Parts: sequence; structure tokens; C-alpha cells
Amino acid sequence: MNWIYFALITVVCWGLYGVFLHSGNLAMGDPVFGRYKAFLVVGIAYFIVAVLAPLILLKVQGGNLALSPRGFWLSLIAGTLGAVGALGTLLAFGAKGSPAAVMSIVFAGAPMVNATVAISLHPPRGGVTAVPWQFVLGILLAATGGCLIMLFKPPPAEKTAPVPSQEMHGNPHPDPLPEVEGDN
Repeated sequence: MNWIYFALITVVCWGLYGVFLHSGNLAMGDPVFGRYKAFLVVGIAYFIVAVLAPLILLKVQGGNLALSPRGFWLSLIAGTLGAVGALGTLLAFGAKGSPAAVMSIVFAGAPMVNATVAISLHPPRGGVTAVPWQFVLGILLAATGGCLIMLFKPPPAEKTAPVPSQEMHGNPHPDPLPEVEGDN
């Protein structure tokens, strides 16, 4: 499979991450500690996907569990950064940041940090002066795009009263995602 398909899977998953994380936080029904409970369940999901799946793949494909010390520590740092970033997202929601605004900042800012650090660690031949102007323009466009999305996101539709038949008989199929509070 071409690498672009895997990248697009990540785009879709991470694009949905903030919405489901915030919705899970609200669905916990605990306005004080719901975000921590949601993060705990995210940790369970990470365990399933990031621990069990690689163990199964290593076993099925004949790999072993030999880890180099440098690879171990760099990977542990990467995982910690990912987890702290996820926690930061939840804390931003708890501080009344709307999912659209928080995720716009995250997804516009993260590529800029990634690109800048990558260029710093592995500078092009000729040094910083050899960085193409298109690269700098891309960073500026990403920042501008993130700001525009955050500033001009349309407000959600007004809440409407439930249909009387659902109100009297109950809704046998409740909406799987609760309304997102503070999503302005």
C-alpha cells in the first residue's frame, strides 16, 4: 500500500480525535472529572492499539522484542510527547476551548513545529539560508489557515426541542455523540 494512504488514515483519525475526545468527556456526565475519565479510556485504547497490536504483528511476522537502548528511549519520549499532547488537548477543552478552535491550533501548529525541528536537526546542504522560500511560505500559510479556521468557524445551529413522539415515548436510538458545549 502506498504511504499516502496510511497518511490519510492518520489525517482522518486525528481529525476525528478532538470531536470524539470532547464528546466522550461530556458523555462521562462528570463536569469536574469527566476529562480525566475520558483520558483514562484513551489510555486503554492506546494500550490495545499501541501495545497489543505490535505484539501480535511481531509474533505473526516473526519479529522479536530486542530493543536498542537509544531506540527505546527515543520511542518512550515520543510516546510521552503524544500522551502529554493528548492531555493538553483535554485540558484546553476543560478551559472552555471549543474543539474546533483547539484542534485548529493543534493541527496547524504541529506541522510547523515538526518542520522547523526537522530542519534544525537535519539542515539542508548550505544551512538555513538554503531553505526554500516555499517552505517558509508553507509555514506562514499553515499558521494563517489555522487562524482563519479558528476565527471564522460558523456557530452551531441553535438547539431545538425534541420531537413530541420522542419526548413521550423516549428515543430508542439516542444520538451517539452528545452536543458539544462551548463549541462557538
